[in-house]
Amino acid sequence: MTARVRIKDVATLAGVSTATVSRALSSPKTVEPATRERVMEAVKSTGYRINAAARDLRQRRARSILILAPNISNTFFSRIFAAIQEEASAVGLTVQISDSRIGRDRLLSLGYDGRADGIVLLDGGLDPEVVNGWKLPLIQLSEWNDAYDAPLLGIDNRAAAGLAVEHLAGLGHHTILHVSGPEDNVLAVTRQQGFLDAVSSHGIAPVVFSGDFTLEAGAEAARRWSHLSDRPTGVFCASDECALGFISECVHLGFNVPGDVSVIGFDDIDFADRFLPSLTTIHQPRKEMGRAAAKRIIEMIQGVHGKEHTRSIEPPGPIEALLVSRASTGPAPR
Repeated sequence: MTARVRIKDVATLAGVSTATVSRALSSPKTVEPATRERVMEAVKSTGYRINAAARDLRQRRARSILILAPNISNTFFSRIFAAIQEEASAVGLTVQISDSRIGRDRLLSLGYDGRADGIVLLDGGLDPEVVNGWKLPLIQLSEWNDAYDAPLLGIDNRAAAGLAVEHLAGLGHHTILHVSGPEDNVLAVTRQQGFLDAVSSHGIAPVVFSGDFTLEAGAEAARRWSHLSDRPTGVFCASDECALGFISECVHLGFNVPGDVSVIGFDDIDFADRFLPSLTTIHQPRKEMGRAAAKRIIEMIQGVHGKEHTRSIEPPGPIEALLVSRASTGPAPR
């Protein structure tokens, strides 16, 4: 049986210390090119193989990215998850996905249990004391909290809401209803503010119904809308699911979309273009968002292990959102 080649065998052949061999393999830029070349020749000659598991254990690396999101069954997250998985796999990292509402005690342990090297957080509603206690590279994606000590990637939700109002106003709608999201959700609050800013600039009186991003919230809003004596002819919902619920209930009540009312959603989820009528919506480039977040968290993880940088890395500016015009909006009825 052939004896297993050890790192000291490589060091002896290359005429260097075992520490130099280790640095040449794990952080090659820290070793002089000529020395690194001798080490690599010795590795090739001896047939030395790195014990990746042992190396990762010594370096306290899990070779894994953790994604934390509220309600992971939400269809909005699917393309984001897939894009992060693709980028992570390309550099030998695995991906874990967990619901962020798993309880304070479990959340507290995330930065210390050794199961992940970095976290992509899609929830702005967690306790900042908990989040800032994680001693791991961290990036906020889509949702955010100004109290979190972590950079953010996402669209400009305020400006995107303005696109929805501009679209309806351009079609001649002089009364516009907004069906909001949850009052404690940063996305809902920001989109509502964008709506209010935009209707004000057009001299349109705002009408707002509270909601929670769900189909049922949209259906309930449609029932309330149907009982108004002066019904708004345009409706901007804070999510696609809410908009689809609004449309389906309108049809059930005997109203025509967009003949009687035009409806816009937000997110452009996968089946928005297959609904009848197909949904006009704000398109969030979820695949691009996932890729950008994965690349940035990988940079941060590599920076931590290379002793170059930590959470202070600055992300690029907001990712552009677009309005996609489909069949659920049309000219205001006379």
